[in-house]
Amino acid sequence: MLFARERFAPDLPWSELRPLLPGWEITACPPPDVSDHLDGVDVLCPFWSPVTPATLGRARLGLVQQFGVGLDKVALDAATDAGVWVCRLPGDRTGNADSVADLAVLHVLAALRRLDEARAAPSRGGWGEPMGRSLLGTTTLLVGLGAIGTAVARRLAGFGTRLVGVRAHPERGGPPEVSEVLGPDALPAALATADVVVCGALAGPDNRHLFDARAFAAVRPGAVFVNVARGSLVDEDALLAALDSGRLAAAGLDVFDAEPADPAHPLWTHPRVLATPHVGGLTEAMFRRSAELFAGNLARWADGRPPEWAVNEPPAPRTPPVS
Repeated sequence: MLFARERFAPDLPWSELRPLLPGWEITACPPPDVSDHLDGVDVLCPFWSPVTPATLGRARLGLVQQFGVGLDKVALDAATDAGVWVCRLPGDRTGNADSVADLAVLHVLAALRRLDEARAAPSRGGWGEPMGRSLLGTTTLLVGLGAIGTAVARRLAGFGTRLVGVRAHPERGGPPEVSEVLGPDALPAALATADVVVCGALAGPDNRHLFDARAFAAVRPGAVFVNVARGSLVDEDALLAALDSGRLAAAGLDVFDAEPADPAHPLWTHPRVLATPHVGGLTEAMFRRSAELFAGNLARWADGRPPEWAVNEPPAPRTPPVS
């Protein structure tokens, strides 16, 4: 099997999975080099590397298994036609949602308390400044109430902020911490009342640039915007304009439309943006829990059983190699 990432983290190589994957040959490469490492590969873990129809046509792949949730760069229809299963791991069982939610809260608090400015103040002779803002008495809008949105709600509930949710299927309701759940059509009105907006929605072709110029024009002046979901959900030019105009007071970004992001990207260097390099799910707890589910699903596929958490159902699945 091939990981399109050289290691999970600098101190966590994929060799840590060997006890869970007896009999499997584990290989890894940087995302740009995937096409050069496909020979003999049965399972691909893509991370943020695109899985194109050309990729599927060149390999003997039978399973694309993500080490997390996001599959927006996988050519799903082409995989189904090619007989390739495509699977994610459930964020509420891997620790991914909790890890991402922790980072979302960090971004929210850092933006409200103007953390970067506070750290820099003494070097320019300032002390007891700048004045920050509290979550107490505010309204926080959670866009997406899946595993991540639910985990964020649990964490923010104790800060005294009123929690409102927007989700694709409002009839499903939300966690008890969320006082009101609205549908997508209500997003502009909800943005107008929110002091903090946290995006934790699943990305797909139907909601690309969900946060565009019209959405940011609807935002309550001085709001904080945090995105820990996918960069494709945000029109970055519109976000930059909203920051430059002062419509948004600050933004926290763990994801970008093109990754890895250019360090000279105007949002990466913006004085009112706290940017992190897509590290929301990168915790040891997430790695350990995900590894068990990941290995179990590979074992199911290798045994000829349909894998769990599939997002497609190939009518003629490619069979695993004979051991």
